[in-house]
This record gives sequence, C-alpha cells and structure tokens, in this order.
Amino acid sequence: MKLTRIFVPLVSAMLLYSCASNNLSYDGKAFKNAYASIKADELKKNLTIIAADDMQGRDTGSEGQKKAGKYIIDFYKNIGVSYPNALGSYYQIVPKEALKSRGRELPESENILAFIEGTEKPDEIIVVSAHYDHVGTKNGVVYNGADDDGSGTVAVMEIAEAFQQAKKVGKGPKRSILFLHVTGEEHGLLGSKYYADHPVYEMKNTVVDLNIDMIGRSDKENEGKNYVYVIGSEMLSSELKVINEAANKITHNLELNYKYDDPKDPMRLYYRSDHYNFAKSGVPVAFYFDGIHADYHQPTDDVDKIDFPLLQKRTQLVFATAWELANRDARIVVDKK
Repeated sequence: MKLTRIFVPLVSAMLLYSCASNNLSYDGKAFKNAYASIKADELKKNLTIIAADDMQGRDTGSEGQKKAGKYIIDFYKNIGVSYPNALGSYYQIVPKEALKSRGRELPESENILAFIEGTEKPDEIIVVSAHYDHVGTKNGVVYNGADDDGSGTVAVMEIAEAFQQAKKVGKGPKRSILFLHVTGEEHGLLGSKYYADHPVYEMKNTVVDLNIDMIGRSDKENEGKNYVYVIGSEMLSSELKVINEAANKITHNLELNYKYDDPKDPMRLYYRSDHYNFAKSGVPVAFYFDGIHADYHQPTDDVDKIDFPLLQKRTQLVFATAWELANRDARIVVDKK
C-alpha cells in the first residue's frame, strides 16, 4: 500500500512534466527568459521600498498603505501591465462597510488589480494573489512586515513582469492572468472576501488562485533548507498538486512541505490567508508559505532578515506553476469538495 501511494503520484508528475516540456513551453526560449527575469536584486529593490519605515506598516486604509499601493501601480504602469477593462482602473474600492472587523470600522481601502489578457482563452482567469497590508504602527514603532506580506507582494510584481516579458515576444499566456493585491488581510481576510463577493471576473471562470503570503524567511524547523510550505493544493482539484510538483521538478526542486494540509492542523492555516475566500467559492487554490518564525507580527520583520535567494526560488516556482496553468490545453478540474 505505501509503495503504491508513493509511486502513482510520482508517475503522474513525470507524465505531466513530459507533456509540459514537449507540448507546452517549459523548453521554450520565452519561458526560460521570463523565468530568468525573476531576480533576487529586483525583489530586494521593490521590497526595500514596500517595507520601508515611511510606509508606516501599511495598516488597512492608512496613508502608508495608500503610498505603497501607488508604488505598486506605478510599477505596473512602467512595465506596461494595465488594469482590467471592466474595472476601469487598478483600484477596486473596498468600502468602509466591508471593512468592519472585530468591533473596529476601518477606513475605506483598495484592492489593486493588474491584468494580462489571454491570447486564446481570455475568459478563463488565473489569479496570483498576495495581501499588501500589514499591522501598521504600535506605540510609535513601525511594523514593516517585510515577510508578511511584503515578500508576497513583490513576488506577484515580479511574476507579472515575467509574463509581460513573454508577451512582448509574442508568447503571452493563453489564459488571462489577474495579479491581485488585496487589502485588509490582517483584519480578517476582508479585501479578498470583498473581491470574492464582488468579483471583476466571475468565480465560475476563475481557474485557480495561487496565493503568496510570507515566502521570504525560514521557520525554526526548516532553517538552512530549500523548502516551502504548500497548503491546500489538493483540497479541490486532483490536478493542481501534481502540476505544482512537476513545475518544482523543472525549477529548483524545493522541498515541498504539506504539513499544514493535515485536517487536524491546530494552526488551521488553510483558513487563514486570502486563498480561502476563493476556495469557499469552489476555486482550486495553492497557498505558498514559509512558516511562523520569531519575527511574525513583530517590529523586527525587516528587510535585512529576508533570504533573497530563497525568495527568488520560491517566486520562480509560483511563476512556473502559473505558466503551466495558463498555457495547458484544458483548465484544471474541480473534482473534490
């Protein structure tokens, strides 16, 4: 029994890798150049700004968060990635009434959306998401949130730039890709809930959400390892986990840790980041995460503690997974509940 359980997924992953490399474009110049464009120094440049003291910890609706949002939008403008036509701007306003949390009413805030239209299946949407808010300042001390979730924020930006580079040489994704920066995560996944309740693209047309929340550090259990936690990738689809594993094998072959997929996980992390609002709507998800480290929600979560080579590797894995999901012939199945 144990041998069979290990062998079957391995064969499936090998077959998928073979199909992807022969049939799709992991072998292609466009993929390789786009993949290589995700660089540690560019991640560091953007994160140094996003998690700077003058962003004031990016609390939901704060001036610091709005300043960070403007930087993100300027980045997209500079690389030529626009917003969804149906939205009319990069901003999806999240009104105050949708931002009531734990007895506190937060200021109006914004989700930020950038979009690359698919060349063959534009109505099918791949979402790559991260939250760009953090917990603000406390007693005059700035909580910069470099890992949580500055790391995910800049990863989404780099992935968008990689896809845009491929598009410029005529190899844009077959399916559309929505780069979604949500607000209000720290107050109860409020921005992603608002998007799920008011989607710019119908949830039935949303193929997957690849959510990135903390991928720049290591927890104590995994220090010195090339790893990432992947959460929820087989909860709704029998294909997503296999696709992610195949992408991992042709990239850095990280140790993929599924610890938090355990239904008895006391941390309940599957329910604690923005992907969950997509999963509740029946959209397959994968949540990329580095674990709970000593600086989680502390003022010491700073840029100088980020492992940029590891952040680069994890970002490239998400990009390779998104590339396959965006370009394969059939959208992944939803066959689990």
